[in-house]
Amino acid sequence: MPAADDPAHRNRRRTWQGIACIMAAFMLFALLDTCSKYLSRYYPVSGLMWARYVVHMVLMLLLFGPYMQLNLIYTARPGMQVLRGLLLTVTTFLFMSAIKYLPLAEASAIGFTSPLLLAALSGPLLKEPASRANWIAVCAGFCGVLIILRPGGGLLTPAVLLPLGMAVTNSLYHIVTRKLAARENPVTSLFYTALVGSVAMSVVAPFAWVTPSGTAHLALLLALGVFGGAGHYLVFQAFRRAPPAVLGPFTYVHLIWACALGYLVFDEFPDGWTLGGMGVIMASGLYIAFAERARLRAPAPAPVRG
Repeated sequence: MPAADDPAHRNRRRTWQGIACIMAAFMLFALLDTCSKYLSRYYPVSGLMWARYVVHMVLMLLLFGPYMQLNLIYTARPGMQVLRGLLLTVTTFLFMSAIKYLPLAEASAIGFTSPLLLAALSGPLLKEPASRANWIAVCAGFCGVLIILRPGGGLLTPAVLLPLGMAVTNSLYHIVTRKLAARENPVTSLFYTALVGSVAMSVVAPFAWVTPSGTAHLALLLALGVFGGAGHYLVFQAFRRAPPAVLGPFTYVHLIWACALGYLVFDEFPDGWTLGGMGVIMASGLYIAFAERARLRAPAPAPVRG
């Protein structure tokens, strides 16, 4: 058996810890979506978002404020942090609105075109051009969306623009995150997402707030912030332990949870065509993730001697 202090053994252990964290995070995100969809029957989306971000911010202050103090809010790039927070706020609004009108699994599948858009946008915005095979995978993924939205399927309504818009803003959010990652403390970035979301939604919450009708609804409102904050914290922990190319494929566990929770809570289950479209989207995203992993593992070219 490998020694406990063997570097390869430690790396494998940290990788598996990262995988466990990312899978737990996306389970929490699926629970967040389920609570949001249920509560949207009774409360405006803006009120739900206010509760989600305020609870998230309070948790950050309680967990990290005592030992980080002013370092929690210090940032060398405040403008980028605010932009990142606003992009996540818009992403949350679009997706919470989407699941109010669309089945949970279908909305989640359409939203998961975000990694495909990220691959397409990385060229012009991050100077990381996609290969021809990656472009084929991106196009195949959007064919999967067309399968889900096939004419006569019942989903081809204006509401489908919401998860598609969410995929765009989520891709931009991840691009800004990657620009900040090398220079900013991840905990500070996590705090700013909660702070910006809380401030932005506090502007509109007084006009849309509805007092919870009972302790069960109040508990679910608090759970929005707990699930969201804990999920993002677990993502942070996952990326401390394993590279994105390893973790990417495991994010698709979210779609499994969305199908299961949609069926158990809302009696929704995708039909065969929708499952096929989800499979195409997943396969396209997995191809891009594994291609990125292979690219990172490839040895650097030998220097040319003159």
